[in-house]
Amino acid sequence: MNPLRDLQTDFQSFLLRGDERMLTRVTGSEKVSATRRLAIYYDAYRLRLLEALDSNYPVLHVWMGDEEFEKLGLAYLETHPSSHFSIRYFGHRLAEYLAQAGNYRDQPWLGEMAALEWAMSEAFDAADDHAVNPDDLATVPPQAWPDMRLMLHASVHRLDLRWNVAAIWNAIKQERAPEEPRGEEWPQSWLVWRQDLRIFFRSLSVDEAWAIDAVRAHESFASVCEGLCEWIDAPNVALHAAGLMKQWITDGIVSKIDLSGQ
Repeated sequence: MNPLRDLQTDFQSFLLRGDERMLTRVTGSEKVSATRRLAIYYDAYRLRLLEALDSNYPVLHVWMGDEEFEKLGLAYLETHPSSHFSIRYFGHRLAEYLAQAGNYRDQPWLGEMAALEWAMSEAFDAADDHAVNPDDLATVPPQAWPDMRLMLHASVHRLDLRWNVAAIWNAIKQERAPEEPRGEEWPQSWLVWRQDLRIFFRSLSVDEAWAIDAVRAHESFASVCEGLCEWIDAPNVALHAAGLMKQWITDGIVSKIDLSGQ
């Protein structure tokens, strides 16, 4: 028997599921009943989690409105109670929930907005990392290029979005009226990253998205060039790949140039 552990377990069960066993452990008074005392904690816990959701999804909150966002938050809490010791990670499955829950499945743009904002949040919280500068690439000897590999900044995230949520995000952040949700036949690839304390994101062409994914998989420059031949003529592919890499370095998303050949 561990009385403190049992008390903590009962209190947690009450906060998460409203388990009434905790009522027997609380003493009420003439002014405040045991039920009311526990309700204060029950409500405060949910309000704090809703605040955490708002912190991670501020634009989604504005887009949906206070009432609908609160409904979403409480419904999400019922199916995905906080399971991490840090409240920061409450909400990490919100995009998944929005894509699957019956009352949100017919609004797929909401899930994509959540995915975009979570990627931004993850990028912001990523570890500080070194950023290669353009002069570093210029020092790579020609014979080392085929086996050269790039390591991307810890903040880099890739996602594919079918809906125009990036444009809607920009409009809401600039306090402009957002356009109506509009879906495309094919998803658009996006890159999200951080420079210093600023978050950036931009769309990617099909070939650049593939190349980014190949670099993240630790493919060599030669392998990247080979794969890019699906879109670029062979005589021009090396120059095109080098141009992409220079752009990534300019964007600040390359943390290391690996010449070990492994």
